[in-house]
Amino acid sequence: MANNPTAKLQAFLLNRTLGIERHEYVAVAWSFAYFFCVLSSYYILRPVREAMAVGSGADTIPYLFLGTFTAMLLATPIFGWVTSRYPRRTFLPWVYLFFISNILVFWFVFSQFINDGTDHVWLGRAFFVWLSVFNLFVVSVFWSFMADIYTRDQGRRLFGFITAGGSIGALIGGAVTSTYVVQIGFENLFPIAAGLLCLAVVCIRHLREWDAHEHEDEIDRAIESDKPLGGNPFSGVTHVFGSKYFLAIIACSVIASLLGTALYMFAAQLVETSISGANARTEFFSKINFWTNLFALLGQMFLVRHVVVHFGIGRSLALLPLVSIAGFALLAFDPTLAVVAFLTIARRALGFSFSKPTTDMLYSVVTLEEKYKTKNFIDTAVYRFGDIVGTWSVTLMMGLTIGGISFVGLTVAGVSLVMMPFAVIWSVISLWLGREYKRKAIALKEKGVE
Repeated sequence: MANNPTAKLQAFLLNRTLGIERHEYVAVAWSFAYFFCVLSSYYILRPVREAMAVGSGADTIPYLFLGTFTAMLLATPIFGWVTSRYPRRTFLPWVYLFFISNILVFWFVFSQFINDGTDHVWLGRAFFVWLSVFNLFVVSVFWSFMADIYTRDQGRRLFGFITAGGSIGALIGGAVTSTYVVQIGFENLFPIAAGLLCLAVVCIRHLREWDAHEHEDEIDRAIESDKPLGGNPFSGVTHVFGSKYFLAIIACSVIASLLGTALYMFAAQLVETSISGANARTEFFSKINFWTNLFALLGQMFLVRHVVVHFGIGRSLALLPLVSIAGFALLAFDPTLAVVAFLTIARRALGFSFSKPTTDMLYSVVTLEEKYKTKNFIDTAVYRFGDIVGTWSVTLMMGLTIGGISFVGLTVAGVSLVMMPFAVIWSVISLWLGREYKRKAIALKEKGVE
């Protein structure tokens, strides 16, 4: 076997290059496919959301994010109640089945409005809020599942490659939208997205089987366990405020959202004046998604594992804030749509390839309940709170019109300069988180917890 050229090539590609061990092949393949389906589904629909936001008007974006945050506040305790009452093997697939039914309802209603020639601005606003909830929940549940079934060592080796599955899905999903949206209309993208989520449910079933086999001697740890997570619906919130570790993660999330929403609003404002029509705007945003995910994929496949192993989690987390400092400095000198698009692609590609998988590794040193409830609260409600802070702050700084009142404020260049100190603070907190992660990991290892 050792002299088999095929076996040697397989060992080199999977073990040495990608860090996957033989007993992990099946699980990593299903995890890869699972994330592929989730992000492919989302990125088919994401450009539709951006087009709906532009069609709603740049001045309504703060209200759309406020609506999203309100929806998150309602959804978080409901999710906490479900996870407290039902075992993981029950609620994991049902989260996705719930969202599949929602997508099909939107498809039916959008189709009816378009066929009847009815204005769908308000429906578009409702869809914006719904998709902004959907994408955070399905991705958060995915990574909670991954942090549950893989050990800390496996997470450092495998999460980058698994994330690449999502980037390939996002790449293909964005390409599907940019290629076909003009021909078939945005509303007919919805059934395709629903079908991909159905495949994600199949992946969950196979991963449950693998996890049960891995933990057949300790079934209480496996996803197949009949035990719910316990606690109460608000445990995810209460755990946050008793931990400097979680508060630091929140600080990073809020600052990242502030910088990201600033770019988002720059793009919405500039696209509104330079590109007309929902389908053309959808195509523009889809192209941004395509290039973002292409570059993110290269980083996930070949860089993130080596950077984390050789430089540590803290330095890996600090890469995005450092690039943000340079990017906003560039934007301050050349505040155009082309530069906004370039910086958006660079930040999101780096975020997906380094920051997201590295941030998810931070949850490998917390309790099982915190992996699902606290992580979900931070990934959803807190993340959208960051959007609220970002949109309203940038709105007031830029002097947009809100509720009929016009504010005289800064230009895109001026707001970009304001963003830079926040990126510096973000980089410092990231380095502290890396040290705390290492301390917690050592403490768990001393207790014999893998």
